[in-house]
Amino acid sequence: MTLWWDGMGLTYFKRFRMEYDLRHGVPASVPVPPGYDLVPFSVDLIRDHATAKFHSFRCELDANVFPCLGRRDGCLRLMREITSRAGFVPQATWLCRYRDSDSGTMQPIGTIQGLQFEGWGAVQNLGIDPGHRSLGLGSVLLERAATGFRAAGLQRMHLEVTTDNTAAIRLYERLGFKRAKVVFKAAEVAGV
Repeated sequence: MTLWWDGMGLTYFKRFRMEYDLRHGVPASVPVPPGYDLVPFSVDLIRDHATAKFHSFRCELDANVFPCLGRRDGCLRLMREITSRAGFVPQATWLCRYRDSDSGTMQPIGTIQGLQFEGWGAVQNLGIDPGHRSLGLGSVLLERAATGFRAAGLQRMHLEVTTDNTAAIRLYERLGFKRAKVVFKAAEVAGV
């Protein structure tokens, strides 16, 4: 459904809420590939999380659904907002980095954040830079977030995914997530 307003179209994006029961364990993952490392959350890494988020989502459909994901400053504001919430779960929030072979520096290329909401662990913005996908890094980040939610005493976790993101849906289903319901997210999209 599209509604018009001043050159912008209000579009509804269909999304799945997918759930995982942590009482049965955490999703399986693969070993972290050589050259990559995972770093638990700390406040001094908020900018790195925002950088990873921007590179992961800027050219993806989710940047239309959530316009802040398509801008560096929007990703930084979003990270600050997530980490300042009362329900923020630091132990379910991880950064993935890659050692650049030319400079030797660690580059942020993946991120996941966790919130606690109404007794659930809620995954926020799992993202991997497109140049580093298909290596199992998304699985590893989900496993770390699930372990963090369990450590926080949560027994269930969920996430939302746009239904057109078939690669992510396949990943979540392969890890044991179940589709629980369909939700719609309204967003203004230019030129719709």
